[in-house]
Amino acid sequence: MSERTATPVHSGRRYRDAYGIPHLRADDPGSLAHAQGRVTAHDRAWQIEVERHRSQGTSAAFLGANAVAWDSFARRARLDDTARRCHAALDPATAEWVGHYVDGVNAGLAEGAARAPEFAATGLSPGRWQPWTPLALWLTHHVLFAGFPTKLWREHVARTLGPQAASLFAVDGNVTSGSNGWLLTGEHTASGAALIAGDPHRFIEAPGIYQQIRLACPEYDVLGLAVPGIPGIAHFGHAGEVAWAITNAMSDYQDAYAERLRRRGTQVEAYGPDGWRPAYRQVETIEVAGAEPVEVEVIETERGPVISGGPDDDPAITVSLRHPPRVTGDLGFAVLPALLRARTVADIDAALDGWVEPVNVVLAADTAGGLLHRVAGRVPRRHPDNGLRVVPGWEAEHAWRGWHPMPKSPVDGVAVMANERGIAAALGVEFAPPYRADRIRELLTTGSGWHPEQMSTVHTDTYLAAAGPLLDLLAGVDGLSVVAADLRARLLRWDRRMDADSVDAATFADLRAAVVRRLAAHPALAALAEPPPYPEVFRPWLALPPRVGYALTPLLRADLPGLDRAALIRDAVEEVAADGGTRRWGDRHRLAPWRALPDPAAPLGPELSGDHDCVLATSGVPGVTDLCVRGPAARYAWDLARREDSRWVVPLGADGTGRHRDDQLPLWVRGELIEVTCDWNRLTEEHDA
Repeated sequence: MSERTATPVHSGRRYRDAYGIPHLRADDPGSLAHAQGRVTAHDRAWQIEVERHRSQGTSAAFLGANAVAWDSFARRARLDDTARRCHAALDPATAEWVGHYVDGVNAGLAEGAARAPEFAATGLSPGRWQPWTPLALWLTHHVLFAGFPTKLWREHVARTLGPQAASLFAVDGNVTSGSNGWLLTGEHTASGAALIAGDPHRFIEAPGIYQQIRLACPEYDVLGLAVPGIPGIAHFGHAGEVAWAITNAMSDYQDAYAERLRRRGTQVEAYGPDGWRPAYRQVETIEVAGAEPVEVEVIETERGPVISGGPDDDPAITVSLRHPPRVTGDLGFAVLPALLRARTVADIDAALDGWVEPVNVVLAADTAGGLLHRVAGRVPRRHPDNGLRVVPGWEAEHAWRGWHPMPKSPVDGVAVMANERGIAAALGVEFAPPYRADRIRELLTTGSGWHPEQMSTVHTDTYLAAAGPLLDLLAGVDGLSVVAADLRARLLRWDRRMDADSVDAATFADLRAAVVRRLAAHPALAALAEPPPYPEVFRPWLALPPRVGYALTPLLRADLPGLDRAALIRDAVEEVAADGGTRRWGDRHRLAPWRALPDPAAPLGPELSGDHDCVLATSGVPGVTDLCVRGPAARYAWDLARREDSRWVVPLGADGTGRHRDDQLPLWVRGELIEVTCDWNRLTEEHDA
């Protein structure tokens, strides 16, 4: 049993439904946590072992040179050390509960690894989880979730084009995360009870980031979407009497500090508000499969770990990262067992007062009519410039000064959360454009008597309101050839739905891509084409074409020197017209999930409808690729009238291998939802061999 665990656990009982989704029963919460850890190791051994190694910065030892950039960042950011600190600060009851989960993982890893061919393919042997490993995985999943590298991008823009251009690419949009969620009160539903539904948008991974699971013991019975390797059900759950869901609040709670460093023999000093101060320093070695080991110098100042540059590098790129768990030694894990015990909205609300990161917008409802719409997490109070750019670590005015209170909002009929400005507006800098939120609200308020199964009509809506600004500019362009004028007329008649079988949707995407390419190559922006010399792991935030693609509307409206918008759009539409393409949108908008061990011979995934600003937010990178790399990592519809009428689905399947690896994929593509199974008699009990 893990260190600090004392209460004996007993083997829980494991059941499966027709899709292989685990339903677990045990006599007490500790035994249930053990069972959850064990079934996760059985179903997701490769996935969670990859994440354990990523959290330690040791994944290159079996994944090779392509993993060095991440391993270097993980070590420099001190993710594993932060997890140890946060675990050491846990209250004894939570530490024991996490320990039972870890013991379950360790008990099931060998069997799980034997089922997963990736272990043999890479020569990886399953390791042993430590008591803090789940906390390290949580940090690994979310340390880049808030998008602090956007501050590195703004710094690059300001240095290259001048300080006045720092906000030029402000799009109210984050390229790494997002979600939809909504709550309908009883007057809008057929049952008279509340409904909560939505879909978290993340990079689509194989296996998936969310694990459908049910956890039952005499103290509680909760089903929902867990994160493999993390005990409990953090983000999306239904306990029968109460249900909850989240979206990313788009809050700004991580800071990047410019650092002045110098060497003193084998030591390093950092210049801060009080002058030169000793910094933590050690050299670590990353083992690399098929290549020479790589040494990494790990430095931490009083602001935080140095994640870019160092004493021997250009001071302009030497940056430290400050984020709440590293500062406070608290990752909020005590919230996880409290959520499982919740029976009312008040219980959810009280539990979430301890939430740390990521900062989320939460919707919750209970069977007694309770409703909740709040932000949960920890956002520091500090100088406004901290939210915009890299700020000088030696200036005291940029220090943290306490924490913002978390706002709440009353629920009046319909509440929507889609990463837009709203309840969390005072806590962030850039938010998602309002297109998704406005469209969801429009769909919900024009209907009534909603049933859980009807939520899929909202999940899969493909209307692209974001096409409007570009089409409006296209309408005013003159001097077009006959064929280009015909194409324009067709696009202006288009219903603006990004359906897989639509040629017009594909044509619009072609036009958008052509405009993005021309705008990225324009002299006003061309100086940004060469990424700044920050570490490779930040490149997705620092490449010019994706930045232009996501910020296309504001850039076309910006006062860029020498930009002739009409001429640029005219050239783009002429190019598309000359191509004469007749392909459908789904021909090239196809699922391309991330895999830790890529298979170059794997065929492309299925055709998809949707686009990044549709409610069906299946995202490529405008102007770069139409393959879908990010989208609904799960869908859910929680019914507060009868939990057994609730629905859910994930993009692939419940297992990382075997027949349930991707058996939900056809349903997910079609937008269908699976009924949750609550009757134990309809489940099949599994027994250890």
